[in-house]
Amino acid sequence: MTSNKKLSLAAVALVVLGVGIGHGAAQWRSASLATARPEAPHSSAAASVSTGERRVLYWYDPMLPQQRFDKPGKSPFMDMQLVPKYADDAPVGGVAVDPRVAQTLGVRTATVTKQHLGISLQVPATVLLNERDVAIPQARTAGFVQRVARLAPGDVISAGALIAEVLVPEWAGAQQEFLAVRRTGDEALTSASRQRLLLMGMPMELVQRVERTGQVETVMAVHAPAGGLVQEVMVRQGMTVSAGMSLARITSLSTVWVEAALPEAQAGLARVGEQVEVALSAYPGKSLRGKVSAVLPETNAATRTLRVRADLANPGGRLRAGMFAQMRLGGSSEEALVVPTEAVIRTGQRAIVYVVDRPGRFSPVEVRVGRELADKLEVLQGLQPGQQVVVSGQFLIDSEASMQGVLQRQASSVAVAASAASAPWTPAAAVHEANATVVAVSGNEVTLNHEAVPALKWPAMEMAFPLGQAELAKGIQPGDKVRFTFREAKDGFEIVALQRVPKGGAR
Repeated sequence: MTSNKKLSLAAVALVVLGVGIGHGAAQWRSASLATARPEAPHSSAAASVSTGERRVLYWYDPMLPQQRFDKPGKSPFMDMQLVPKYADDAPVGGVAVDPRVAQTLGVRTATVTKQHLGISLQVPATVLLNERDVAIPQARTAGFVQRVARLAPGDVISAGALIAEVLVPEWAGAQQEFLAVRRTGDEALTSASRQRLLLMGMPMELVQRVERTGQVETVMAVHAPAGGLVQEVMVRQGMTVSAGMSLARITSLSTVWVEAALPEAQAGLARVGEQVEVALSAYPGKSLRGKVSAVLPETNAATRTLRVRADLANPGGRLRAGMFAQMRLGGSSEEALVVPTEAVIRTGQRAIVYVVDRPGRFSPVEVRVGRELADKLEVLQGLQPGQQVVVSGQFLIDSEASMQGVLQRQASSVAVAASAASAPWTPAAAVHEANATVVAVSGNEVTLNHEAVPALKWPAMEMAFPLGQAELAKGIQPGDKVRFTFREAKDGFEIVALQRVPKGGAR
């Protein structure tokens, strides 16, 4: 019996020893795993602690900043790691971007500079006939065409060249009467008769010839009043012509037009009377000078260009209609404040440049731009020489600004400042209400996805608001539907009342 009791006690002792060893091994394994994986977070709170002193609000993908995550890791959308959003990354009036993220995504900057710019522009041009210098010979009286010079459109003739000969039968009687009166020796009657011949359309040369020779001439010769290009011949042999009928159209070649299509943005470079320089591909190495004679008042709706016309001398007729040329306008030098063209973001209503406050901190600045000069853009207002502006990677800055509501707060501040100039500010006038869904609650700040605010011309968007008092967010959780009241504060807008909307209530 004693032997059985000893065996039982030994078995119990072995069981107790085994349980103790197993418990110790389990404790040692748990401690080892915890030491090997201390950084494995399971909540945003744990993640906040692991980052040290800087408190993390959430993690996000820089390419899709509207998507937020409660722990770090790899983005499900892009082949890149999620980036932490810190509580102190929301500067007043600006936007913050982690410098390492900015470097990874290729954010580049440039310096605002003043440059002496030779303000000139070279544009394609075409040589045209000078339509101001046109001659149209006409028949002075009715008659019959006896002969026409061998002319065709495109011929070049000199001044005084014969166009046509016209037989005028009624001239015969008038000339015979003039000769008879002249033989009487009465100077008064002779002068009156001579004047009558001129009024019938006879040239002075013909009247003097009749008076000198005493012979009747009934054939009128029509000559070109000026030399140039024959564009049209309107008379043929055997035709009957009436008084004032046009016989030909002749355009002078002593000067030509050079016409260019000037982009609308550079219209200020063209002024009537300004000197221009013209180079023609037909005569390489040579340049001709002329003056702007007209800037046509109509813009081409399809190409958004203005027609600029310059007069150019044409000695020897070397310049021919239809030739291609290059016209250079301007040439004056003046100092201008410039930035790279890609630094300016045009929204349709305004132009914005992101200025570097310090590494990782940027501020949107509205600018007024002037002329576009190659890869530079003139800045008339908004910037100072020496400032650094962002020239690439603006998509990242824009996304951050959208998340932090920087542009909306800036636009609202401008609107409030403008209204304050005309009327005194009152607290009641600056208070607004809207419905929203809570996205995140963090200390003295709440992020809301709110509806449009017509009074401020805000669209529906996600925006972070500081709380007037931290107790306002007591009991509010992400996902809650709330009604919030906010007003303008010193550094933007702050929430003064926050109330949860019961389920089934209006959003």
